[in-house]
Amino acid sequence: MIKAYAAFEAKQALQSFEYDPGVLGEHQVEIEVAYCGICHSDISMIDNDWGMSTYPLVPGHEVAGMVSRIGSKVTSLKIGDRVGLGWHSGYCNHCTACNTGDHNLCATAEQTIVGRHGGFANRVYADANSVVKIPDGIDLEIVGPLFCGGVTVFNPLVQFDVRPTDKVAVIGIGGLGHMALQFMNAWGCQVTAFTTSDAKRKEALDLGAHQTLNSRDAAALGAAAGRFDLIISTVNVKLDWHLYLGMLAPKGRLHFVGATLEPLDLNVFDLIMQQRSVSGSPVGDPLTIARMLEFAVLHNVKPVIEIFDMADVNKAIAKLKAGDVYYRAVLKA
Repeated sequence: MIKAYAAFEAKQALQSFEYDPGVLGEHQVEIEVAYCGICHSDISMIDNDWGMSTYPLVPGHEVAGMVSRIGSKVTSLKIGDRVGLGWHSGYCNHCTACNTGDHNLCATAEQTIVGRHGGFANRVYADANSVVKIPDGIDLEIVGPLFCGGVTVFNPLVQFDVRPTDKVAVIGIGGLGHMALQFMNAWGCQVTAFTTSDAKRKEALDLGAHQTLNSRDAAALGAAAGRFDLIISTVNVKLDWHLYLGMLAPKGRLHFVGATLEPLDLNVFDLIMQQRSVSGSPVGDPLTIARMLEFAVLHNVKPVIEIFDMADVNKAIAKLKAGDVYYRAVLKA
């Protein structure tokens, strides 16, 4: 039996829960969970904000631990390997996306906390090809958030061939944004953080921003017209997207990794006249996750975390909902 913490209905506290995971599949591995990050997506699933939650629901898709068992046909991993598991725990392995290496775009990919149980537990199952080895040089306690939040902001740098000379900016200096600043700085870009407070301004500069812009200062924003090659939005709220489009250089891109649920109000002429783009992307494929981890080791990119015992999961969730965690909450199993 696997011991876990589960939500039994939307918007309720998690409770102790045990379940039988069944027979380990021949292509699966069992991970003994050491740490598991808490992502805002976990809260969205607990509260059924996206309308696809089923209960009981064991959240947790930023898993770091050790392989404790392997299926009979698994050759890529061995017992004792340090590994991580992110948003996906399995792929079809035969669609066009999988065959071209874009496993994260597989339409039938198994999502770690959608219709199955995740990593707020002592153990979790996953297909071996969705599990990524953790390189030496990264502590297990900090690596979990890289498997979702980290790769979510790293993936666009790879997908859109962002150049070291590009001028980039980040909207939202929180759980995603604080890692985006680090990755973009290490990538070699000139990095700007949008912020509204002096406290966040200093934190953004410490994390890798070269400068900040006050998103409530109309004059400063106006002076930034046409400046940025890439703006990444990590927030889940509605903003004046017309304003941010105006700050893009010709052929610039406004890219969404934060799941705002409201429709985007955009003026098409803002796109047409300067050949600008608006796009979005999910987490990365396993190869991109592995490359991100190597990059993080080389450039000392580390999520800023606060650790809670797994038994204090409800306390951690409450702090995250209140915005009192800087910047990622991590559960210790």
